[in-house]
Amino acid sequence: MMDALKVIILGIVQGITEWLPISSTGHLILVEDLIRLGENDAFMNMFNVVIQFGSILAVIVIYFHKLNPFSNRKTEKQKMMTVQLWVKVIIGFLPAAVVGLLFNDLIEAHLNNSYVVAAMLILYGVLFILVENHNKDREPKVKKLSGLSIQTVLLIGVFQMLAMVPGTSRSGATIVGALILGVSRPIATEFTFFLAIPTMIGASALKVFHYGFNFTANQALLLILGMAVSFGVSVVAIRFLLQYIRKHDFKVFGYYRIVLGIIVLAYFGISSLLA
Repeated sequence: MMDALKVIILGIVQGITEWLPISSTGHLILVEDLIRLGENDAFMNMFNVVIQFGSILAVIVIYFHKLNPFSNRKTEKQKMMTVQLWVKVIIGFLPAAVVGLLFNDLIEAHLNNSYVVAAMLILYGVLFILVENHNKDREPKVKKLSGLSIQTVLLIGVFQMLAMVPGTSRSGATIVGALILGVSRPIATEFTFFLAIPTMIGASALKVFHYGFNFTANQALLLILGMAVSFGVSVVAIRFLLQYIRKHDFKVFGYYRIVLGIIVLAYFGISSLLA
């Protein structure tokens, strides 16, 4: 029962923080240290993959019609525009895919620690504030998904590639990059959601291949529970963010990231001194 409660908490944290630009890694590294599941590393690595998959299922369900080029409710022109959107998503996905295949193990071995996470939380928090202040009186150049050029989506993909550094936040990096490139907040956010589909599915597939799937029945139930919770909470988080940005900017997330980064740095710094 206690493990199930911990899994629910972790699923909630993942569902919220995967889509808000505040770093799921930054939150999970802190929460996992506070409420240890008591499982081995192989299970925890698979658990993180599964709850991420729950999050991505939420995007697929919410945007299924918009992303489906075979829908009978679409005209031929709309179907073609959907195909074009997928081409842009794949192009944006390529930088992270290439770097991930080449350097994922190296990044996990040398950068996956609380100090890097804290630094990236603070750095991108500052970037959010600076970018929003810079764009305050500027009109976005791109206000429709169809207005995203190949060059723009490729550059957004480069920003997503930078999010491989733990604590950066995949959604945070891509949204910051899109805003810098003159994309409106709603389009930057939506394209970030779409870009997550191949990125997170690819990352999950790599980890499943690496760690395998050899768990007990109880562990399998915990994995399913975590995925279900992450899915449900992600649906709420995505809809909240889409409504929020209609009237607000991203600065509040920047301030939040800075505070969280300081908390992570202080918590693990004190823990290491007391160890």
